[in-house]
Amino acid sequence: MFDIQTHMDFVGQAKAERWSRIIITLFGVIGLVYGAVVQQFSQTVYVLGVGFLISSLITIPPWPIYRKNPLKWQKPVNTEQKQLSGDSCDEGKKKKK
Repeated sequence: MFDIQTHMDFVGQAKAERWSRIIITLFGVIGLVYGAVVQQFSQTVYVLGVGFLISSLITIPPWPIYRKNPLKWQKPVNTEQKQLSGDSCDEGKKKKK
């Protein structure tokens, strides 16, 4: 029905974390200055809360900017051949004893 991507690559996670820290720090400083000017600590908390909401909206959803470096997975290894060759090695060790 909908093809909604739900993953974020490692580079995208680093970008999202950096953006989150920058936005929250910026709004924290702005809120602190604004709260000091109006002499209301509650205004500082409100501005910081708005920064948190904006940061969450920008960084939590897996936007396409966070999915530009997909992982290249290795091809699966056939484990049946390894088990067969491993069994023959065990039999050879038993015969030597």
